[in-house]
Amino acid sequence: MASELQAGTVAAAEKDLAVGDASFGEQPPSMDTESSSGKEGMEAAGDGSEAADALTGSGDEESGRQLGEVELQCALCMKWFTAETFGIETATCLPFMTNYVFHCNVCHHSGNTYFLRKQANLKEMCLTALANLTWRSRTQDEHPKTMFSKDKDIIPFIDKHWECMTTRQRPGKLTWPNNIVKTMSKERDVFLVKEHPDPGSKDPEEEYPKFGLLDQDLGSIGPSYDTQKQTTGTPAAGGLNGGSSFSGALAPGPGKGRGAKRKQQQQQQEGTTAGATKRTRSDPLFSAQRLPPHGYPLEHPFNKDGYRYILAEPDPHAPDPEKLELDCWAGKPIPGDLYRACLYERVLLALHDRAPQLKISDDRLTVTGEKGYSMVRASHGVRKGAWYFEVTVDDMPPETAARLGWSQPLGNLQAPLGYDKFSYSWRSKKGTRFHQSIGKHYSSSYGQGDTLGFFIELPDETETAKALPDTYKDKALIKFKSYLYFEEKDYVDKAEKSLKSVNPSRMLFYKNGVNQGVAFENLFEGIYFPAISLYKSCTVSVNFGPQFKYPPKDIKYQPMSDMGWGAVIEHTLADMLYHVETEVDGRRSPPWEG
Repeated sequence: MASELQAGTVAAAEKDLAVGDASFGEQPPSMDTESSSGKEGMEAAGDGSEAADALTGSGDEESGRQLGEVELQCALCMKWFTAETFGIETATCLPFMTNYVFHCNVCHHSGNTYFLRKQANLKEMCLTALANLTWRSRTQDEHPKTMFSKDKDIIPFIDKHWECMTTRQRPGKLTWPNNIVKTMSKERDVFLVKEHPDPGSKDPEEEYPKFGLLDQDLGSIGPSYDTQKQTTGTPAAGGLNGGSSFSGALAPGPGKGRGAKRKQQQQQQEGTTAGATKRTRSDPLFSAQRLPPHGYPLEHPFNKDGYRYILAEPDPHAPDPEKLELDCWAGKPIPGDLYRACLYERVLLALHDRAPQLKISDDRLTVTGEKGYSMVRASHGVRKGAWYFEVTVDDMPPETAARLGWSQPLGNLQAPLGYDKFSYSWRSKKGTRFHQSIGKHYSSSYGQGDTLGFFIELPDETETAKALPDTYKDKALIKFKSYLYFEEKDYVDKAEKSLKSVNPSRMLFYKNGVNQGVAFENLFEGIYFPAISLYKSCTVSVNFGPQFKYPPKDIKYQPMSDMGWGAVIEHTLADMLYHVETEVDGRRSPPWEG
């Protein structure tokens, strides 16, 4: 399971259907198919990009291609792989197809491959058909052909391989052959058209017009990912997600045909942002696969004003995965059960679950305060067992302070940790411990250069401990800056009234490896997140493990880092149960939502 995911930028564009594609408009939404496979192939070859190179298995060392076989180009590293490398089913695939999104298991955040077929318009179908016909003629004919008859070659090929070329249903009306001719005749920047036989030629007139590829380099055919990645291997600079305005399936070349120069100038003037935005709307994966390296969108909604936001990604195991095509839901609410919470496999500081004024480092392990007290929680929380993490005070100028500890999800982000019933803290000044804004003496103070340890122990027999996490699949999905989020309403007042203490439960705090004693006991039942609140420009760094500077020797614990994959497993089970047990209604609501 993904979640706050690690991946690079992808821009998979689907242009509006070309002339004659209107006949497709009468058809119901298409079925996109997706496959996910494990790491077996990569384990055999090693890790990182070296593994990817080893598995390419290309017969052409320079281009990395095995033309004529079903090949897939990774949208992140832009390397080519044969489908057999990862055991991907090829019964519904063709060589030179362009209508898909593929992530190799070196690049995809989950360590698995990701393959999703998409709708293809007539231009893309004709391109794939002509490429296959050209390759077959090169390898089988004594005198290879470059031009092919629409009636004898192109239309029969598309008719035979329709299901392999697109996820669209076959049109009920037999108008698509005429639309194919119109499409290839119009798209002169991709196709050659020969209306009549040459003078003196023995070719019968009825075989014309004939069509061929303008660019006979079949190695240039691939999915319409970001252009600059195809040509330079580096992300584009345009737009938040590094998108490009190019949306064809061929590598870019000099513009040809009437109006090409004018269009090129217009694209340069408008920049690339609009192009990236347009593709994002029709990308069924939306933007989950285009997350920054730290696993979360650069622009995102913050948890505030009584609402919480959980990053969503497509759920490949949801029933009716063909509904993931977002175009089907234009102007309508997108069903939440098609998506799942997007979890990152590493425990880090949350970007969304924090006060906006706090400054988080690029690695999401260091935070600097701003003005009054404000808080950030970690990306993962715990509901049972014994857990531990460390915080090092990097910089604590005079008149600054810190409160460190644990917080439930409803703890106030614009207040010091320990302000309400949902959080517990240890303050740098005088070593005071706080809960519900009540401070009590606990230890000596701490400051710059000190490393603090935070231990929590929660019982295994509570309702919270036995429950699986919320799937959020019954929540509303909202779109923010090209990403989807589950929106959840906070019921703080009702949740406060339902809080109850549980035993045995406790928190211990450590200073430079020395146990400072029990800070809190009989904690309120709930899910607890490592939390940091800072006053003014104090800077601290967090270490979630597994290696600690001062590992405690007097207690048994798990490092918070173990919750990374632990949360993935729990959420996967919760999603599975939701699909098994739920037909329409959502999960069982907490008592305060009734």
